[in-house]
Amino acid sequence: MAASDFSQEAESKGVTWFLSAIFAIAVIIVIVLGGYWSIEPKPFDVVEEAKLRQQLDHVEDLPVGYVYANTLAHIAETLLYKPGGYLTNDVGLPGLLLDNIPSWEYGVLVMLRDGASALRNHLARSQSQSAEDPDLAIAEPYFYYEHNSWALPSSESEYQKGIDALHDYMVRLANPGHQNPGHFYARADNLWQYVEIIIKRLGGLSTLLSASTDRFEVYDTQLEKSAAISKTEWLELDNVFWQARGSCWALLHILSAIKHDFVLILEDKRAMDTLDIMIHEMQNALAPITSPMILNGDGYGFSANYSLAMASYVSRANAAALDLRDVMNRG
Repeated sequence: MAASDFSQEAESKGVTWFLSAIFAIAVIIVIVLGGYWSIEPKPFDVVEEAKLRQQLDHVEDLPVGYVYANTLAHIAETLLYKPGGYLTNDVGLPGLLLDNIPSWEYGVLVMLRDGASALRNHLARSQSQSAEDPDLAIAEPYFYYEHNSWALPSSESEYQKGIDALHDYMVRLANPGHQNPGHFYARADNLWQYVEIIIKRLGGLSTLLSASTDRFEVYDTQLEKSAAISKTEWLELDNVFWQARGSCWALLHILSAIKHDFVLILEDKRAMDTLDIMIHEMQNALAPITSPMILNGDGYGFSANYSLAMASYVSRANAAALDLRDVMNRG
């Protein structure tokens, strides 16, 4: 064989090894980056975050409702600026391969939308005939923009507009001398209406999580017949779990903000312990996960069932929410 042939063969092998090394490095980077992006954000102190925003807005004190509004804004900011950013609408690697955190994001987004709707329609209005807040009328629709749009406009850009409008509302809320000051009415009837929404959300999550084991039926009193709930598909188990986990993460912070801003009415109604139960169950639902995958054991089988464990926490929080609604609705 000629020397030139040996040279060409060696060169070809060198190129192959080089390309293989580049591919291996790229795979490792994608795996490591995907693992880092899959780490869920830790809970934050709603009052401390409000104080940080207070300094940026040059606000002297925290008016009632400031913590609640800032909590919604910071939840949205966490969605957009956590490691990896907002992943639901990713079209590139490694975000395209991840599904746990996008499910978590959707759970957070649902609770964020409910909280923003409650603020616009109930908490910031003195009565049903009063005019709605102009900034909240801008903020709420932006959070309802489709959650998986990656361009023209992207979900992130629309949600950021909602965050900015919430911040504008907070500035007016903290400035009573403004020509059009913001308002927040920490009343029992307003809280009762929002708790009604929470009850439905938690009930729905509990049902989805419980469907991890088997098909079951729920009796509809209006239709006077049973509605079948299908067993969750095996590939969807982790998605349902992470959606519930994201919902619990967001609701934990919203309830903590309610505890701060509604402290007078909660103490007057002797409902603080009930709210603390809800907060405690949300904290339990966010306990660290020790398995690399979501387990789905059967009954008293060898492995645990993460979905049923989550369902038990959500159900207990839902029971406390029912009690809180009744107390707030009591004259």
